[in-house]
Amino acid sequence: MDTPLATYIVEDNPLIRDNLIATLEELLPLHVVGTADDEAVALAWMSGCDERCDLMIVDIFLKRGSGLGVLDAAQRLRPSSHRVVLSNYATPDVRRRCEALGAERVFDKSQDIEALIDYCHRLVDERRDAGAQARA
Repeated sequence: MDTPLATYIVEDNPLIRDNLIATLEELLPLHVVGTADDEAVALAWMSGCDERCDLMIVDIFLKRGSGLGVLDAAQRLRPSSHRVVLSNYATPDVRRRCEALGAERVFDKSQDIEALIDYCHRLVDERRDAGAQARA
């Protein structure tokens, strides 16, 4: 059996966060290892927790602080984690800023959920293929 994709979610809207967790964990071999609703909580988790994190899904606008600060810190604190943004504000300028801070992709909450799921499937497949090659 494959090891689930360990995922950390930074999202301040509890309804969106809970629905996202339920959807991702139902459709993918993915396990949410933690969540944050503001920048400080996310930074504390990244710097104080040794738990594996394969993927971080980050919103831009949070209760306090910004997802941009989370992305910036993640480059230093979680460099091996894949990082993506899920936001209602996926404008070209926001996309450029997020990518400059290490986000691999920027997804729009209103229209890119399927694309996010497809992205996660690709990560799972890449991990599976890498594991098979390592065992061969």
